[in-house]
Amino acid sequence: MTQIPPIAKLSIDAIRMLALDAVEQAKSGHPGMPMGMAPAAYVLWTEFLKHNPKDPGWPARDRFVLSAGHGSMLLYALLHLSGYDLPLEELKRFRQWDSKTPGHPEYGHTPGVEVTTGPLGQGIATAVGIAIAERMLVAEFGEIAEHYTYVIASDGDLMEGVSGEASSLAGHLRLGKLIVLYDDNEISIDGSTELAFTEDRLKRYEAYGWHVVPGVHGEDLEGIRAALLEAQADPRPSLISVRSIIGFGSPLAGHHKAHSDAMGPEKVAATRQALGWPYEPFVIPDEVYDHYRRAIEQGEKAQAEWQARLEAYAQTHPGKAAEFRRRLERRLPQGWETHLPSFAAGEKLATRAASGKVLEKLVPVLPELMGGSADLTPSNNTRTPDMTDFSASNPGGRYIRYGVREHAMGAAMNGIALSRALRPYGGTFLVFSDYMRPAIRMAALMGTPTIFVFTHDSIAVGEDGPTHQPIEHVMSLRAIPNLWVIRPADANETAVAWKMALERTDGPTALILTRQALPVLADVRPKGVERGGYILSNVPQARAAVVATGSEVSLALEAQKLLAEEGIPVRVVSLPCWEAFEAQPEDYRQGILPKSLPTLALEAGTPLGWERYAHRTVGLERFGASAPYADVYSKLGFTKERVAAEVRLLLGV
Repeated sequence: MTQIPPIAKLSIDAIRMLALDAVEQAKSGHPGMPMGMAPAAYVLWTEFLKHNPKDPGWPARDRFVLSAGHGSMLLYALLHLSGYDLPLEELKRFRQWDSKTPGHPEYGHTPGVEVTTGPLGQGIATAVGIAIAERMLVAEFGEIAEHYTYVIASDGDLMEGVSGEASSLAGHLRLGKLIVLYDDNEISIDGSTELAFTEDRLKRYEAYGWHVVPGVHGEDLEGIRAALLEAQADPRPSLISVRSIIGFGSPLAGHHKAHSDAMGPEKVAATRQALGWPYEPFVIPDEVYDHYRRAIEQGEKAQAEWQARLEAYAQTHPGKAAEFRRRLERRLPQGWETHLPSFAAGEKLATRAASGKVLEKLVPVLPELMGGSADLTPSNNTRTPDMTDFSASNPGGRYIRYGVREHAMGAAMNGIALSRALRPYGGTFLVFSDYMRPAIRMAALMGTPTIFVFTHDSIAVGEDGPTHQPIEHVMSLRAIPNLWVIRPADANETAVAWKMALERTDGPTALILTRQALPVLADVRPKGVERGGYILSNVPQARAAVVATGSEVSLALEAQKLLAEEGIPVRVVSLPCWEAFEAQPEDYRQGILPKSLPTLALEAGTPLGWERYAHRTVGLERFGASAPYADVYSKLGFTKERVAAEVRLLLGV
């Protein structure tokens, strides 16, 4: 291990002390990881990472993902020192209200943060999606889309199951532009990793098909540099084991107490002395700024060179260059919506099947649209005849076989969406949304326009029984802020649901689709669907309303006819998307569901939450059962007679 040059040591210690001072001032945070991984981060950011602090959104930049998001001060220190729009005052306001330095990095909030991280495993799994997107876009557009994806991951990241799912997929796909620096310090919050994490992680990654560099000392700049060069040269994804010392330089170095929380004034002072750092808190010598901010000059030069290549590319490939720009701006092609199919009333078609037919029309005209499924392709109807499989040998494919890896699929789709140039969707059964809920939540938090296709949406799953019949899932998804949940009533509402999902650019959408065939309804109003809810069937002087979603809308229409025979006029409202409906003006919402009109809600799921729209609910407060779906519906009370009886109770007749 060679001696660290003075300017390098000073620049590395600047990261350490900024992290320590910010955590100390906030009286909370995680100083240990930034102090241990500062040398590796320094080498990466000053010698390898292609980026321009003056243009954080430059399309050809390398991506850096701090999967160990608890160590956010490592990233904030790097961003500040490198010249991003993150002034020192923001570091002093670490973890404070409305600062640009929240406790964990947030995409879209802080310039230079590529991914929201903190829930362990999410960062590395999302980075797999970023690397997939890079491979796809290079196959389509060539070197103008080329970049590396670098990750710093912790023991905690590698413990979480999602990282294993995603890393297995990355090895299978041979994502050679994905390079992970593993903070192999053998410490977690509870103590030594020997307490709970004793498998050979490096051999595990070798088994995944990764290139692995073992045991690089955390203070060995030459070793770190050589490992990164070796990783760049290998066609497989790479894991570099960096044997760092958590809390390096502090009295708690190597101890689990260095992981989190402020160390206190005495230990901070001792750290200053141990590192030979004579400066007051948040004081950085000018030579450190000068050293780091070469990145601005280097980044501007690299971007200018790329811009020249892009202009030359536009001369030789004008159509592709225009397409590349359109996609980065997330503009859909003009007239794309004219390709949406319509379905004739009287047909019967499962909404999952209708979704497949919509995709058959859209995939050829939306080249940014790419799909996948968690080993349920024939059931989810997510692959069209025009699609080929994305693989190591076919990077131009637009369909990903994720395998039985729902959690990794969700995170990877988020990473793909972050490219801006691709619009990912992926399918599984609704009940398995439980396995990918953290990724769905991250999509909503980041505002990525990820499309989650959930089929087999109710007790109509039938014979598979209660393990596969979702009860609480639709309502639990509605509880996630910024997630649009759309449960269409028929094939035509399904087509509109896809339009809504594709036109969203500020958040994810969950499409909730049936296994069983449903009648195509005669009076679907596309504009009403887009507004989240509308009167599907009105009658003069309605005495009550039945509001329903999905497969229960046709049941509501049957009950309406039965009640009409008894002289009880009832309005039927389809409410496919609560979130879109809530975004409408109050007068529109009151016109559809007046508070004065007795209203019955009808949905084959938990009734919790329906009280905002209805006075009474027909729902489920138990799990389902294994039987043919018609029998399950009947036995659990989802019949026109039951609905009519509930309306009569509501009206007191």
